[in-house]
Amino acid sequence: MTEKTRGGASACEAVIFDLDGVLLDSERVAQRRWRQIGAEMGLEGIDAVYLRCVGTNPARTRSIMEEAYGPRFSMEEFYRRLLAGRPQDGRAQMPVKPGARETLEALAAAGVPLAIASSSPEDYIRRELGGADLLRFFSQLVSGDMVTHSKPHPEIFLRAAALCGARPEAVWVVEDSFNGVRAAYAAGMHPVMVPDLLPPDAEMREKAEVILPDLPAVRTYLLETICRTRR
Repeated sequence: MTEKTRGGASACEAVIFDLDGVLLDSERVAQRRWRQIGAEMGLEGIDAVYLRCVGTNPARTRSIMEEAYGPRFSMEEFYRRLLAGRPQDGRAQMPVKPGARETLEALAAAGVPLAIASSSPEDYIRRELGGADLLRFFSQLVSGDMVTHSKPHPEIFLRAAALCGARPEAVWVVEDSFNGVRAAYAAGMHPVMVPDLLPPDAEMREKAEVILPDLPAVRTYLLETICRTRR
């Protein structure tokens, strides 16, 4: 584990979590569903396109898909098929990552404001976190449909930090995607990367403050960071 510190040792004023691939083991579930729909619709190279879309909001996802599949591609039909398998009664569908609940409990007990900044739509975020009994840990929530610019633009993280009353340089961000790490870095925050679908490359090793294997390691790292920056 290589740790880099940005902007000195400001006290930790908030921790922002991404959702998919960080707290929820949802990226592989989504990838399988995209493959299925891609096969149904005759979309070639859907795996590579999916990976480009990880961490982006619906508007940016649409742009990537239309660029890849041309003017005859219907994003509405793709979304209709994608949403057809989702529950409509408020139940969580995605499995929770190991250590997620314990990590959130420990940070809440330490008195750190927690926020969600996910490119997914708000109704999905609330359903999944609520169904998993994790929503209660977060004082703020910013979704992809609440911002103008998608990750890797820093807007979503800057908005979440402002809602928490935290300075960007005093915020730690837990992310799995390349676009998420880029966004946190561009916001002047402290990116903590927990790789999911893609292993980190040289860019991620440069932009992430630390790269950790799982949420238990994130919990240890953040609690040590909070204690260190509060001295």
